[in-house]
Amino acid sequence: MKNDVSILRVLQSALLQVARFVLRPAPKAGVALVLALALFTGADAQELPRPETFTLSNGMQVVVITDRRAPVVTHMVWYRVGSADEARGHSGIAHFFEHLMFKGTREIPPGEYSRIVARNGGDDNAFTSWDYTAYHVRIARDRLELIMRMEADRMRNLRYTDETFLSERDVIVEERRQRIDNSPGAVLGERMRAMLWPHHPYGTPIIGWLHEIQSLDRASAQAFYETWYAPNNAILVIAGDITAEELRPLAQRYYGRLRPTRDLPERTWVSDPPNVGPMRVTHRDEKVRQPSLSRIYRAISYGTDEGRQAHALDVAIDILGGGETSRLYRALVEDQRIAVSAGAGANTSGLGGGSVSVYATPAEGVTLEQVEAAVDAVIAAYLRDGPTDAELARSKSSLAAAAVYSRDSQESLANMYGASLAQGESIDDIVNWGNDIQAVTRDEAITMARQTLDINASVTGWLLPPEEAQ
Repeated sequence: MKNDVSILRVLQSALLQVARFVLRPAPKAGVALVLALALFTGADAQELPRPETFTLSNGMQVVVITDRRAPVVTHMVWYRVGSADEARGHSGIAHFFEHLMFKGTREIPPGEYSRIVARNGGDDNAFTSWDYTAYHVRIARDRLELIMRMEADRMRNLRYTDETFLSERDVIVEERRQRIDNSPGAVLGERMRAMLWPHHPYGTPIIGWLHEIQSLDRASAQAFYETWYAPNNAILVIAGDITAEELRPLAQRYYGRLRPTRDLPERTWVSDPPNVGPMRVTHRDEKVRQPSLSRIYRAISYGTDEGRQAHALDVAIDILGGGETSRLYRALVEDQRIAVSAGAGANTSGLGGGSVSVYATPAEGVTLEQVEAAVDAVIAAYLRDGPTDAELARSKSSLAAAAVYSRDSQESLANMYGASLAQGESIDDIVNWGNDIQAVTRDEAITMARQTLDINASVTGWLLPPEEAQ
């Protein structure tokens, strides 16, 4: 994997580049700056710029976000396929192809894609999630045609040898060992997700289970590529110094000639059984220096909600744990001084559902039992009383302002539109997100908090050092 990647739920994975391999709360943007910007520009500025769009004859969707401030473009191809689309027993294939896509075609020698980009003054990237795989290049406007030619070539004409396949599989095995197996927090997060989603593919790690990575075969991988890497399963997003009128002939020249996949499979996933009670897991490791508590709940997402439910959940969880003004931080860190960190985050970006995470790290001399009891008390009071008017207003303003702030970043806009469209949202959903956040009512927020923060739909994890020898 070249680099991992999670409007708030897209800003978590795009603007803020949230890693998808481990559970962690979304970091916060510069709220003071964006609040000032929001107040200065007024309510209408909460709407994001509306891109131009068109569709090629082979089904490829094209999105153009014009930004004339510099002669630079961000070129992204988003495939509507991720680790959730892998066949049982073949976990890791989606991420595997993120690697293999850099191994060359008949026109591009193995490993030369990134070197060509670099020689032309650009930089490239790629990331995989449960719902999509994306490939990114930022480069000067006069080099865009070069990038489109190379990207279109590897969409359908990828070439690699058996030796390359096996070598790259070994690379991914080592990546997993370094990033997951050697990280106690990542191991705990992986175990927790597997418990929360025992049947749904969101419980399978994006990088794959080690024993399944080691057994991936070339025939299965090639079938995956030939099915999903197709123009009618892709979204081309170009942000920067170009208009749709200027881009259309280039898109048609390079992407429009590609063969679509006939009878593209429907993305239908199995459901998990009903919740039967709270689940717990403890992970001990000699590398742990500081114990910590984490909890995840199943939640709705923008891909599964009706109306403003996901908007309301984003607001509700931001009030509970989104930063130093949140309920959890003020109670555990500032008032009781029993934790050095505490908070919560909503991952509402999943095509098949989302999650809410709660976390806390105890202060010296404080046990995890004490911290967990305090977390539960804060949540119980919040669900009983709901947010104050001041909390609701502050949260809605800060979230909407984050969308305003993202307008200043060409790459953030490309990520935002690409990820949202790949996860089933519309242009209108994205453009109007800030205003929809501002429309969330107190009743909507507390209703979603009560529906989501159900201990019976959660997994609580304790991360601890080894027990002392008796």
